[in-house]
Amino acid sequence: MQTTLILGIGNTLLKDEGIGVHVLNFLRHNHPQDENVTFMDGGTLSLTLAADIEEHDQLIVIDAARLGGQAGAVHCMEAEAMDDFLGASRRSVHEVGLLDLIDIARLTGSLPVRRALVGIQPQIMDWGEEPSPAVRAAIPAAARHVLELLERWHHSTSDLNGVLP
Repeated sequence: MQTTLILGIGNTLLKDEGIGVHVLNFLRHNHPQDENVTFMDGGTLSLTLAADIEEHDQLIVIDAARLGGQAGAVHCMEAEAMDDFLGASRRSVHEVGLLDLIDIARLTGSLPVRRALVGIQPQIMDWGEEPSPAVRAAIPAAARHVLELLERWHHSTSDLNGVLP
């Protein structure tokens, strides 16, 4: 069975910047736990998270991201699309740290093939413990993206397991 790390990123003392952690907490409280899924508050990122990524087969990152849309817009990028977003466009609020983690995983041969970034367009990046109303309203939509990824990845893994000897 594949293991998945769901990594919520952000500083919850800076309004919308902490949205990844807020979505992670929403998922923890509203959806049943699965022994193959690890929920982790990644805070404002640290290179020590590389070991956690290495220990899992699949990775879902939830974070504030500069998507160029309206506040609260949610966009899900998988695999190379995630890499391209982090590397070329450099629009993630934490682009240096997250890009570094992805590069470390790639260099050590532990980059999950199944990986995704669920990005939420921030509105206010200032002191405050609660997200802006538009970004707070996006929490259920971002959680749905995460759950859809888990479901799709689970089914494609089950399909492979039925085919392989």
